Amino acid sequence: MTQLNPVSCLAFAQGNSDERSAFVQAFGDSLRIHGFGLVTDHGIERMRIERAFALSAAFFASEMAAKEALRVPASKGNRGYVPMGGERALGAKAADLKEFFHVGQLTTAPGLLPNVWPDHVQGFREEMQSLYRDFEALAGQLLQSIALYLGLAQDHFASMIIAGDSILRLIHYPAVPGDAAPGAVRAAAHEDINLITLLAEGSTGGLELRNHDGSFSSVTSQRGTLVINAGDMLQLASHGRIRSTTHRVVNPVGDNVARYSIPFFTHPRPDILLEPMAPEADNARRFEAITAGEFLRQRLRAITPS
Repeated sequence: MTQLNPVSCLAFAQGNSDERSAFVQAFGDSLRIHGFGLVTDHGIERMRIERAFALSAAFFASEMAAKEALRVPASKGNRGYVPMGGERALGAKAADLKEFFHVGQLTTAPGLLPNVWPDHVQGFREEMQSLYRDFEALAGQLLQSIALYLGLAQDHFASMIIAGDSILRLIHYPAVPGDAAPGAVRAAAHEDINLITLLAEGSTGGLELRNHDGSFSSVTSQRGTLVINAGDMLQLASHGRIRSTTHRVVNPVGDNVARYSIPFFTHPRPDILLEPMAPEADNARRFEAITAGEFLRQRLRAITPS
């Protein structure tokens, strides 16, 4: 059983030298050992997140035609609406049982597609833009802490995400349909692509992480606490010092209820070279440098059903 202990972001944002160092050590150790961590006192009010959940539910309750009008095929699922069956974990036989909506970078940047918005849901655009900015700022702080933990310059990772291709994802896992494909689950076991993910926990349980022995443990958090996990880009850039842990969202046991969650996938600018740190041992696996944009394109091709 994995036990994650929450740490307060106030210690890093406003604490003295000893308090900042304690946060860096505790948060870094949690990511290094588990690939996951929990943070509190992060500055994003619970009421803000609750409003976002309400607006998300309102959007997914829209007529299918209104949602389909917001699909952006050119983005390979990286902007706008993606319906049920639109994503399949690498190696999974069945597509995930979820639909989702993506909000991308709000600033104009080379190589990034514009956002689309469900204007029929009042307040959606303004609330999600505001939440995006707050998640992006918090991600920058957490990446500063990770850089210090690894002995790097404080802005080593945070500077990569300025105008980066980060994604705010609104996810709806409907009640599991009776005709679901054999073995289909809400989100099959996978690792995230990005540097770090900030997750506002779902309305019900279901998130699990893989332990070192191959078993899975539930990840639970109090409302207002954010779940943080490392992605493959950070694993690559840190030469495996921070691990990207396999996780999944299992189908409900008991009442077949819907689930909502809101992750923020923190991405660098597409031109950023993900150049691994030097390995800790001469015989360590060698990670090859690649741009963030090409890394993302390769992974999106792998998880988007043809």
